[in-house]
Amino acid sequence: MNIETSLSHITKYAPFEDPSGASHFPIYNTGTFDLKKQSGDKIYDYTRSDNPTREMLENLFADVENAAGCVCTHTGIAAVALLFETVLKANSSVLVEADCYGGTFRLLKIFQDKYNVKIHFADFTKNEDLENILSSNKIDLVLCESPTNPGLKIIDIKEVADISHKYNALFAIDNSLATFISQKPLDLGADFSLFSTTKYISGHGSVVAGAIAAKTKELSNEIHYYANAHGRSQNPMDVFLISLGIPTLKIRMKEHQENSIKIATFLEEQDYILKVTHPGLKSHPQYELAKKQMKYIPGVFCVDFNSVELAEKFIENTKIFGEKCSFGSPDSRVEIPAKISHASFSKEELAAIGITDSTVRFSIGLESVDDLIQDINQAVK
Repeated sequence: MNIETSLSHITKYAPFEDPSGASHFPIYNTGTFDLKKQSGDKIYDYTRSDNPTREMLENLFADVENAAGCVCTHTGIAAVALLFETVLKANSSVLVEADCYGGTFRLLKIFQDKYNVKIHFADFTKNEDLENILSSNKIDLVLCESPTNPGLKIIDIKEVADISHKYNALFAIDNSLATFISQKPLDLGADFSLFSTTKYISGHGSVVAGAIAAKTKELSNEIHYYANAHGRSQNPMDVFLISLGIPTLKIRMKEHQENSIKIATFLEEQDYILKVTHPGLKSHPQYELAKKQMKYIPGVFCVDFNSVELAEKFIENTKIFGEKCSFGSPDSRVEIPAKISHASFSKEELAAIGITDSTVRFSIGLESVDDLIQDINQAVK
């Protein structure tokens, strides 16, 4: 069955058929279940451990990611934390793309300080650098995003998977920007695909949530065990909110792509812009890989203004674009990563991935492109 059909009939992933035939699976918003009133193979006792509503969404994500299993978490960064809690231990080593989400970067530093986890940062577009680090260190986990955030690099997932497994390291992809409608990391060799469902997957910006899917049954059992032990599981009400956006994911991703390419193309022609970094533009260094690896290019890109003052003026003066973190919602938003999403990076660390105080990250929504361009024009006057 094609993915669009699956996402439009999500009740087929419910653990049992609703006796009332509800077209949307009910919210089992309960803390506990009566063991004496249940029968059959599956018994529920406590929502932290298992819940029918959450199980429906986990079954769906596992299917569309071609995974053995999935855990829905209460935030996106909780999915990253669950990955670390499952795979890493004291004195482990992890290899991470230097251009990573600010929350992941902060969490890595915590694991480094508390558990002596050694962090190796690298540019994952340079296979020789990866080989050098993996061959000279016992790496337990390799982690990257593709596209990266905020640098918008495209990582060749299959190549990195092959290199990681050559040295017996597990490989995880943060698939938040592309989503499973665009690329399937597990099919390309990753062991884990994790993503913030706060963003494109929910699509409405009203909830924070995440998920992590595992390629094998053994890894799936481990993430479920640690999710229960650490209390990472998502609550049923948030599962319901996330599920509302799922049927329209493909339609929205196409619109985000088209709108963002139009805006990025417009900005590339302006004399107050130094550089536009958008994987959907031919000027992007991994443009061909982006087309090959993803069905849809996400609506997030970065722009370098020709001065910090103009970047800040633009942010302050926009009327339609809100100054907001996160991405993937119907409303367009802008931020200076150095001030918001990646404030945990030092200036030197940001410079190493090409981000300055004049870099603005755009997340293009579903508005009229003409209105957005008009807003940009008035904001820079």
